[in-house]
Amino acid sequence: MTLAERYGFTPKVCRPYRAQTKGKVERFNHYLKNSFVVPLAASLKQVDLLLNVEVANSKIGPWLTDIANARVHATTGEIPQHRLDTELHHLLPLPDPRQLLATITTLTQPIPVESLQHPLSVYQSLLEVRP
Repeated sequence: MTLAERYGFTPKVCRPYRAQTKGKVERFNHYLKNSFVVPLAASLKQVDLLLNVEVANSKIGPWLTDIANARVHATTGEIPQHRLDTELHHLLPLPDPRQLLATITTLTQPIPVESLQHPLSVYQSLLEVRP
């Protein structure tokens, strides 16, 4: 069962590299690609193997422990694992998937995706200084 199925949401494909709307996600995707996927694919290619989901899943845990969560983060200046350890007690547990599914099935009409985000011009107008 995938995470989306378990928690009852459908991932939506978005246009890539839209800094105003999804910069944090894109920045992490860039880091993941250049720090994990490309080096792993290159090392596998040297021994005539291809990167697939099973191989990536078997290598991601050690990469997270030894590299991604152990480095000093450029923006925060902190080691991500240390920051997570200090904030962990503030995080809420994930909802029970059965309870979440019951809530989702009680909705009579889906919420249109378009209503969840305004055009960028709306946000820009909120930022403008008015006399």
